[in-house]
Amino acid sequence: MRVLLTDGSERAALATARSLITAGYEVFVAARERLSLAGVSRGVRRVRVHTDALEQPREYAAELGELARDIGAALLLPITDPSVEAVLENRRALPDSVTLPLPDLETYLRGSDKARGLALAREVGIAVPETVVLETPGMCADLPDAGFFPAVVKPHRSVIPADPNGGPKRRLGVSRAENVDACRKALAALPPAAFPVLLQRRVCGSGEGLFLLRWDGKIVAAFAHRRLREKPPAGGVSVYRKSIPLDNELLAAGAAFLAELDWTGVAMIEGKRDRETGRFMFMELNGRLWGSLQLAVDAGVNFPALLVACALGREVSPIRRYAVDVRSRWFWGDVDQLYLRLTRRRADLHLENGNGSRLAALWEFLRIRPGRDREEVWRWRDPAPFLVESLRWARVLK
Repeated sequence: MRVLLTDGSERAALATARSLITAGYEVFVAARERLSLAGVSRGVRRVRVHTDALEQPREYAAELGELARDIGAALLLPITDPSVEAVLENRRALPDSVTLPLPDLETYLRGSDKARGLALAREVGIAVPETVVLETPGMCADLPDAGFFPAVVKPHRSVIPADPNGGPKRRLGVSRAENVDACRKALAALPPAAFPVLLQRRVCGSGEGLFLLRWDGKIVAAFAHRRLREKPPAGGVSVYRKSIPLDNELLAAGAAFLAELDWTGVAMIEGKRDRETGRFMFMELNGRLWGSLQLAVDAGVNFPALLVACALGREVSPIRRYAVDVRSRWFWGDVDQLYLRLTRRRADLHLENGNGSRLAALWEFLRIRPGRDREEVWRWRDPAPFLVESLRWARVLK
């Protein structure tokens, strides 16, 4: 059985490739780079793509369609938001024989819309941060007073059209606004297509994620994790995280959330555990495989293999149990966050507890326990991805 993965330089692609190789599939990894993270993994067969999912979504989908035909792929699994959207918007470019283990385009767009997700979270009983929704750029003149800040500025979607007439797209990120002036500046930098924009009061607490696989109306697998370190340190990409027990109340609400969408496939309900109230606060839904995927696999929930098995119509037993307190570190990402902790002033770090101790940061970085802690990219039996990533981190390899 041949499976084609996209976005070979993503860590989620590496975790997926390793998972499916172990499960016995023949895995092809597509990337624009000659040497990609997943493309050099043991047992993988790498293929090149020449178009970009953001700049040329229609052409990108067509190129993937040709690759799928050439290699005889039975299943195509896009990894990033731009790739998912390009494929769903141009499904006709793919051979009819290729299975796409994703929700339909309308469902995906509803799920990935942060404003809609916020409303749906409220409906199913998941707490949400105090939020002001700015529907249009004209509403930016009427902002909350100083007591609302610090806050974050969130465009309703992470990927938007760069041109209202279609064609290229662009990514948008979340901005931090410490005060009203910073908020106005962040809003002024956004294009009209970014609206509605969510202005949310900052939630103090650790980031958590509920990972789910839903198929044929049922939750097939569930997993939860907590972020321990991020890059940048005040909040961003997870670089060190651990598996935590499932919160049954949150699991029920998460299942209801996906049921309202009639979701098919994997999804992560991302949030923060409020330090004062202990409540899980909804942030957004990620409707694709996530960066910390390797942690779930190491803890015993093999989402990629389960997803492919479901898509191919095989019988899969629901999974709810896994090893708790398994920890996973993305080494070079953790090095980056340590560098920021050691070189930036405390005031610039914006850490919630105000703790910018350089000595503490170094101690946290060095305090790794063999057996409990796993390296995300490095594997003794599969060293090539770490070597490629190291050369790229050192800017020896582009």
